[in-house]
Amino acid sequence: MVKPISDLRLLISGLCALLFARCFLGAFVFALCSLLFAPCSSAQAQQQTKKFFRIGLLLPVSPSAVSDRIETFRRGLRELGYVEGKNIVIEYRYREEKIDRLPTLAAELVREKVEVIVTVGTDPTQAARRATATIPVVMTFVADPIGSGFVAGLARPGGNITGLTNLAPDLSGKWLELLKEMVPKALRVGVLIDPATPAQRVLLKEIEGTAKALTVEVQPAEIRDPNSIESALATLKKGRPNAFIVLPQPRTTAYQKRIVEFAAMQRLPTMSHWQEYVNAGGLAFYGASTQDMYRRAATYVDKILKGANPADLPVEQPTKFEFIINLKTAERIGLRIPPNVLARADRVIR
Repeated sequence: MVKPISDLRLLISGLCALLFARCFLGAFVFALCSLLFAPCSSAQAQQQTKKFFRIGLLLPVSPSAVSDRIETFRRGLRELGYVEGKNIVIEYRYREEKIDRLPTLAAELVREKVEVIVTVGTDPTQAARRATATIPVVMTFVADPIGSGFVAGLARPGGNITGLTNLAPDLSGKWLELLKEMVPKALRVGVLIDPATPAQRVLLKEIEGTAKALTVEVQPAEIRDPNSIESALATLKKGRPNAFIVLPQPRTTAYQKRIVEFAAMQRLPTMSHWQEYVNAGGLAFYGASTQDMYRRAATYVDKILKGANPADLPVEQPTKFEFIINLKTAERIGLRIPPNVLARADRVIR
């Protein structure tokens, strides 16, 4: 009877060993699968809990006027991983022709609880500033962010507003140089200016410095309040300039149609800071690259959504510039643009 018992014991031991091996193999396979699929599970969980960010976009013009730029902004966001309908929602607000709508539109964006507001121009930025002191604001195309009270300084804004200014040192002197090249016989150049704005005085001083070297007389025409546009244009007409420059300010932007009409009636070449002037019939634009500024605005939004404090994000000055000439306007006012000037233009409207 000894042998059968011994064989039985061996059989039981073998079965136990086999069972243990299978259990060990199963546990190993389970552990391996857990390791292999853990990243996927983590990514899926992260995707399921991924937040939808709400971005407000406050513009001073109609959608059709800036559709290409809005697309540049959206493309910039996509390149950074933000796609409308997937992880962001953009709340669009347009002032169009109604200047007094901006405070209402800014307040709407605040009620929508957007994470960041992107503004285009001084007036929209002012409206956003008055609507909130806590929601981050990314400003663009603001000529004088310090003088306007938006930031304490370019290096350290210090509040809830940061972004991009469209002015750079000596830019206004370049406006006069290009205008003189387009109108070589120009001896008197008018300047539409708001003397109450500190940045305007700085720009005028730069223009006057360039004017001395070019032997050009500068004739300022002051816009002191919203109702003084006609008196400023009358001052321009009285001075009989050969051309004039439109300095960047909210009032000249609001009255761009009237200014373009005046220039056409008086057959006067104009240089402006705002690309819409050229699209609306002004002669020339030289300034910060519009497309580049919208693309750069997307990078500010990205930094803020990732936790950056706008108070610590330096305000950028432009590094890319565009020169645009409206050749149709030149022909309408009887001006022949020198070929060498046309060749330097980034875009010519024909």
